[in-house]
Amino acid sequence: MLNLSVKTLRILSLTALVSFQSMAFDIIAHRGASGYLPEHTLASTAMAYAQQPDYIEQDLVMTGDGHLVMLHDIHLETVTNVETVFPNRHREDGRYYALDFTLAELRSLNVHERTDAKGKQVYSNRYQGNGQFTVATFEEHISTILSLNATTGGSVGLYAEIKSPAWHREQGVDISKAVLEVLREHHLDDVSANIYIQCFDFAEIKRLREELGAEVKLIQLLAENSWNETPTNYDKLKTQEGIEELSRYVQGIGPWLGHVTRYEGGKPTTELTPWIETAKQQGLLIHPYTYRTDALPPGISADQLLMLIIKKWQFDGLFTDQVPPVKRFLQSQ
Repeated sequence: MLNLSVKTLRILSLTALVSFQSMAFDIIAHRGASGYLPEHTLASTAMAYAQQPDYIEQDLVMTGDGHLVMLHDIHLETVTNVETVFPNRHREDGRYYALDFTLAELRSLNVHERTDAKGKQVYSNRYQGNGQFTVATFEEHISTILSLNATTGGSVGLYAEIKSPAWHREQGVDISKAVLEVLREHHLDDVSANIYIQCFDFAEIKRLREELGAEVKLIQLLAENSWNETPTNYDKLKTQEGIEELSRYVQGIGPWLGHVTRYEGGKPTTELTPWIETAKQQGLLIHPYTYRTDALPPGISADQLLMLIIKKWQFDGLFTDQVPPVKRFLQSQ
């Protein structure tokens, strides 16, 4: 993403220290405490809560019997032992889909640290234990966070993502409607509630507002068209006109960190792109993803990247796999 010279970083540091103004900054625990325990498990959420971020993220997919469960993907094999427990339950493409299993079947699986297509752990220095972790429901995560808030006097919020809504509807399942039903049961479909709902699919963002009557705060996630994340044309959204249209539906945007700066001569700079500047002018929150101390861009340290995000660019928050170093940086300023 960035490859900065020592001179540039020194100038940046001095400029940022002079220009920085006190501001609210939301720390969002990405998939719970995913830098320390297997993502989206209740153990990961409990650890994230103990680290006291502003929000804890929940990625939502549907089971075959109508439950919302916590998984980053519609597939299972990269974070569970599904291939061992149910070796013949894959589809023709060789993938194992959460939607093809009941909640009881998913609970029989062990959730492990994320692996790649070859079964190699993606982040080699993360959790190495052999603890037993299970798939949990959205309801369980809501209950856990709200109960901890009640017993500790805390105010940690929820930050849920509706995963692959168009794909779910192709399979005959309306995941967005299911999410809103759960929110309304807990009185969370309200702009004043301490929760955000995010989605990569702009058509679904509009549907949430116009067809399903969602009042909860919404965040439009932004990707590359080549990622095939959704049918959304992200190149169109990442223009002044696209951002202005987004502002009619959402409270903020979630861009990938690699997208936020301009390029000069084919190389990234530390200056923000025009569409990010437009988002700021439109009053949209900017919550980029994902800050990882064990997956930094080349040529930049963890603190230097935080200095850019928090001081120079003055974004409103950040998704991170590791909450403690972000809190330490903020407290040191």
